[in-house]
Amino acid sequence: MIVSKLIGAKYYNTVGEARDEELSARDTEGHGTHTASTVAGIAVNNASMLGLAKGTARGGVPSARIAVYKICFPAGCSDADILAAFDDAIADGVDIISLSVGGSTPLDYFEDSIAIGAFHSMKNGILTSNSAGNDGPIPGSITNLSPWSLSVAASSIDRKFLTKIVLGNGITYEGPAVNTFDGVIHPIVSGASVPNTKKGFTSDESRYCGSDSLDPALVQNKIVVCDNLLAPYTAAQSGASGIVIDGDFSFDDFAFSYPLPTTYLTSKDGNGVLTYINSTSTPSANILKSYAPVDKAAPTVVSFSSRGPSKITPDVLKPDLTAPGVDILAAWSQGTTVTGDEVDTRVVTFNIISGTSMSCPHASGAASYVKSFHPTWSPSAIKSALMTTAAPMSPTKNSDAEFAYGSGHIDPLKVADPGLVYDAGEQDFVSFLCGQGYNATTLKIVTGDASACSKGTSATVWDLNYPSFALSAQQSGSISRTFRRTVTNVGEADSSYQANVVAPTGMVVKINPSSLAFKAVGEKQSFVVTVDVTIGSNALSGSLVWSDGVHKVTSPIVAFLS
Repeated sequence: MIVSKLIGAKYYNTVGEARDEELSARDTEGHGTHTASTVAGIAVNNASMLGLAKGTARGGVPSARIAVYKICFPAGCSDADILAAFDDAIADGVDIISLSVGGSTPLDYFEDSIAIGAFHSMKNGILTSNSAGNDGPIPGSITNLSPWSLSVAASSIDRKFLTKIVLGNGITYEGPAVNTFDGVIHPIVSGASVPNTKKGFTSDESRYCGSDSLDPALVQNKIVVCDNLLAPYTAAQSGASGIVIDGDFSFDDFAFSYPLPTTYLTSKDGNGVLTYINSTSTPSANILKSYAPVDKAAPTVVSFSSRGPSKITPDVLKPDLTAPGVDILAAWSQGTTVTGDEVDTRVVTFNIISGTSMSCPHASGAASYVKSFHPTWSPSAIKSALMTTAAPMSPTKNSDAEFAYGSGHIDPLKVADPGLVYDAGEQDFVSFLCGQGYNATTLKIVTGDASACSKGTSATVWDLNYPSFALSAQQSGSISRTFRRTVTNVGEADSSYQANVVAPTGMVVKINPSSLAFKAVGEKQSFVVTVDVTIGSNALSGSLVWSDGVHKVTSPIVAFLS
């Protein structure tokens, strides 16, 4: 897949989080191989995960080369290793940094090693593309949120994986799961009916199929119905041949792989299975291999994708955009199995997994594509191109609207020709940090240099030349905000753009000037956006589109209670 294009690989173990067998740059978990091949894997015909999702697999930019910096182990990823890897990547002269790693809670920029590393990469002309995080749909759960990096949410693709279970009476149920095992008929029991009483477990406990809670003699070679997402791992150790996960766990918009035949059913369908089990003395069932119907609703932001607003700077809209991150087929390390579980014997070259870790490299590939056409563009210009060309998404399909998808769904076919870009450099972000109340100490932690704050270097968040517009309020009522922006012409030399505004009831947006005329490529024009809004309990969403009849340079406008 990508071995021939690896131009470097390093591993880091500053604080000793790795075991001896992990002390190499080799991928022992599959995550790094999957993300790297998504960015730059060459085309592979007839790729599949044991027959599922068969077709041609190809990375975003197959001609790109990969430098690998392994910073994470099962025990975690240390700040020291993250920063050391950033330093090495910068010194090696990489063009784009793709980082599918994130913390568990939002941190201020001077406390966040990823934000600090991304600032240094930005200083050196390198865009860092970050995963938004997998803690959604909780509001404010996004953790990678620095304005100098790209924060990528995860959305669905037009394919989903469903797995059927056929009961002995012929009734069929189905639910989301990635199951590569061929169907075999087995007896079926409920976890509640087979407690491991020798170890003191009751039916109320064994229904969840926790570790050692099932009687091995009673579940051997049987399908077990469990009320626990992790049941397939614990039940497999007890000798079960399959699992039905019974319960409404709110993840029906993506599918997991498990170490044995498994399907996930709603509580209603799960109760149907239990009713059947109780209706006969010899209940049986067959969990079939998954099939992949078309998902006509795609793309929608998946439930696990972390949401905005930013808890650090609410008036910088995050995430920046969304990209495919659900049920993604990509290369997999043969140093592990499909699930990494000790009972799983399946070693594959391709695997199907989900996460913002998967969406991030899609955006990284698009950023690399822009960089290949425009090698002198700044990280902010590349980021702007991705954001302002993103396809609009429907708030009716995504209840969190821009806090779920940012500027919209990435559109790689348009990113290389955005027409206009919102550019920003190191000093712009220093001024932003000064405006956020940074002092000499906290500023130096981020910048690593002697940058200082003064009255002349401080700027409000609304003056940061960002490709989106956000304004928050502490309480309901009417507020007004003024945003100052500058766009750079990267389209035709002689071109004119007209501002088009879409605003909901309760929001008034004025653009001054409302038309921009350019005579040369690289010419800059400034404008002011004034937003008057009455904010209630619900966020209000509008947009600004600069159009020359060919390009549509689109920016969301969001007002909300923080």
